[in-house]
Amino acid sequence: METGQASEFKEAVQRTEGVQPWRRLFHAVGGLVLIAFVQLTGPESALALAGIGAGVAAALVLDWARLRFEGVNTTFFRVFSRLASPREATGIASSTWYMVGALAVLVIAPPRLFMPSMLVLAFADPAASVVGRVWGRHRLGNGTWEGTAAFFLVAAAVLTPVTGVGAALLAAAVVAAMEVLPIGLDDNLVVPLSTALALWLTGIPV
Repeated sequence: METGQASEFKEAVQRTEGVQPWRRLFHAVGGLVLIAFVQLTGPESALALAGIGAGVAAALVLDWARLRFEGVNTTFFRVFSRLASPREATGIASSTWYMVGALAVLVIAPPRLFMPSMLVLAFADPAASVVGRVWGRHRLGNGTWEGTAAFFLVAAAVLTPVTGVGAALLAAAVVAAMEVLPIGLDDNLVVPLSTALALWLTGIPV
């Protein structure tokens, strides 16, 4: 029989199920905020690295606290019921992976690739999730054909003004494939890193 606290936590987690439109909006806005921050401070500046690094550290501390203490986790799911996901009940939050992905691109990739990589993460990833949940009927790896098609189209659309059509289509195809591969890594880490790698391999200056 479940304890009162366990039952309360279960109910809090259940309230985060579904399409979660506010979560998708937060995902997109978060990417734009990070892009603006890095553009203002400079992608090669210590301030950009320190700012995003501090965000990663804070997110990891919060994850540790809520995964260590059930009461903290319950409060987290209550306060962020429109932004949290059931899969975060027992694992690192997607927002933490989001910050880690941004930091990884900032550290590893050429500075010019930060903005396009984060644009794909900000817009293509939530588009794939919504389309896959609402209209997805045919399974493909970790997602659906419909969600993957949405990812490809949105990724190509946001990359084209920055990279040109050819590089955008190639990068979008590569990242859409990586996004559905069952490799066990969070999309928020895989998507920006694979976008940066795909764009780097095209040799197109952006």
